[in-house]
Amino acid sequence: MARRARGEGSAYQRKDGRWVGQIDLGAGRRKYVYGATQQEALRKKADAEAKLRRGGVLAPDQYSVGALLEEWLETIAKPTVRASTYRSYEMHVRVHIAPALGRVRLNKLTSQQVQRWLNERQEGGLSPSSVQRVRATLRRALNQAMRWDLVTRNVSTLATTPKVVQKRVEAITPERAEAILKAVSGHRWEAVYVLALTTGLRQGECLGLQWKQVDLDGRKIEVRHALQRVNGNLILVEPKSERSRRTITLPALTADVLRAHRARQARTRLEAGEFWNASDFVFTTDIGTPLDGPNVTRELSRLLKKAGLPPHRFHDLRHDCATLLLAKGVPMRVVMEVLGHSQIGLTANTYSHVASPQLEDAARAIDEALSRKEAL
Repeated sequence: MARRARGEGSAYQRKDGRWVGQIDLGAGRRKYVYGATQQEALRKKADAEAKLRRGGVLAPDQYSVGALLEEWLETIAKPTVRASTYRSYEMHVRVHIAPALGRVRLNKLTSQQVQRWLNERQEGGLSPSSVQRVRATLRRALNQAMRWDLVTRNVSTLATTPKVVQKRVEAITPERAEAILKAVSGHRWEAVYVLALTTGLRQGECLGLQWKQVDLDGRKIEVRHALQRVNGNLILVEPKSERSRRTITLPALTADVLRAHRARQARTRLEAGEFWNASDFVFTTDIGTPLDGPNVTRELSRLLKKAGLPPHRFHDLRHDCATLLLAKGVPMRVVMEVLGHSQIGLTANTYSHVASPQLEDAARAIDEALSRKEAL
């Protein structure tokens, strides 16, 4: 845990032993200075504050890449992104970026340095997709540095990342989907698996669903939140993107399963009595607390194994929904809306190979059009 200097609320010691002085720049911005000792950090802090009082500005060459990353994480990323996204950014900085580039002066960072760093990440065993994500974190921080007039260009955009081969999503057959539904039938969490497979909801969206967002008579559900574990606690967070906030029409099958689930939940609530935790969550434990995603995933694996079916991740149920819809000729744009994708390109890149029946229909349409033309 960071240790603060005696009498100084904005100077503290990090786990690596370095001392940090914090300067308030106003408008929510902070500047961090570093020293090997408490005295050095406090001296740098005092010098910087004096320069600010004199109307001066902190020179870009006072920033290291590490200082920028810490300031960006604290003042920009943390207040504006989802908790899970912030954890990813923080891990990228702590594990991959700061150890290699943190001590480099920000205005001296070159695209060659970034390229060598990316190459080393890949040679060290990091997957191409992970290399791309780590570079994206650095790119975001350097974009902020440009907005703060600390650098004139973002050198990370000039570096090349390895190509990611898009993993082919296996199209599920109706027979396989029915086998999965049979495997979970009668289980106390049957409804959550059926909901995911028939509507394509993400796991967090399923588990964050509340009864006030469910209209079983009208067969509609509103996706307004996702359940996520933050600092050890399960809390409701904003959806992944604005398009993730959506209204979905339920298949009759799903509405019936949810009705049965609601009745089962009412009986469980009566049995729990005073031990029931009052909440409006659709999916709960036997005492009314929200379900934890890893437990739901493990139980699905157990049920499928018991039924003699191949392994299937919870997230695969979302893919199953998309591939079933496309195989039945549902337009890509509609599938995008059901899944809550932010861009149709994401849907197309993931599932274009599944839309072969539509492509065959298009070819037949051309044949028919040309044949009619010849007949005229």
